[in-house]
Order: sequence, then C-alpha cells, then structure tokens
Amino acid sequence: MKVTVSWWDLSESGQTIDSLRAQLREEGVEPWRQVHGLRWKLWISDRATNRWGAVMVWESAPGPAASLPPNRAAELIGYPPTHRMTTDVEAVVEGVHSGGAADLGLAFAQLGDAM
Repeated sequence: MKVTVSWWDLSESGQTIDSLRAQLREEGVEPWRQVHGLRWKLWISDRATNRWGAVMVWESAPGPAASLPPNRAAELIGYPPTHRMTTDVEAVVEGVHSGGAADLGLAFAQLGDAM
C-alpha cells in the first residue's frame, strides 16, 4: 500500500478552512467514492497553522493515467499543494473505538443524525 499526503498553506489563498469544509460537504466527497485502488481518503485541517490537506491510502501507487476526480482543493485554493509526498505503508492496525461508518468528520458533524 501507498499513502499520499498533501498540505496547503492557506495564507496566500482567499479560501479558509470553513469555506473548504463547506465545499467538501456540498460536493467534495462523492467523486472520490468511485476511484479504483483508493482505500481511504481523509481530508484534514489545522487551524493553528492555517493548513488544509488530504491523506489518501492506496492499494498501490496510482499511475499517471489513473482516473482521478478534478483536484477541487487546488482549483479553489488557487495553487497546488505546498507539500506533497507519497510513501510506503509499513503496517496498518485499527484500534478499539466507538466510531462507526456514520463518524464522517468535522465537515459532516453539524448534520448530526441527519446522515
């Protein structure tokens, strides 16, 4: 497996974590559901450093011809990620937790039981 991590420093963009979160909630997640070879995609943010990003876990590294949805974050932010890396996964474990499939992150937390 491979992991791709992408981070944007938002200091040069008109976008904010809140505006990107709204876009993610409205249209950002669905196109990724049909990407072959993608195990998980996590969208991440850090208010303390004003960063937005994504972590993608792949069955194997996506090839250059991989059919991926448009990079809406880059389109909205106005520039490519400030930092991007792809690396090997050495091991995976899932611990004991109370979350389930409905635990979809902060972008959807406001929807509560509506999901």
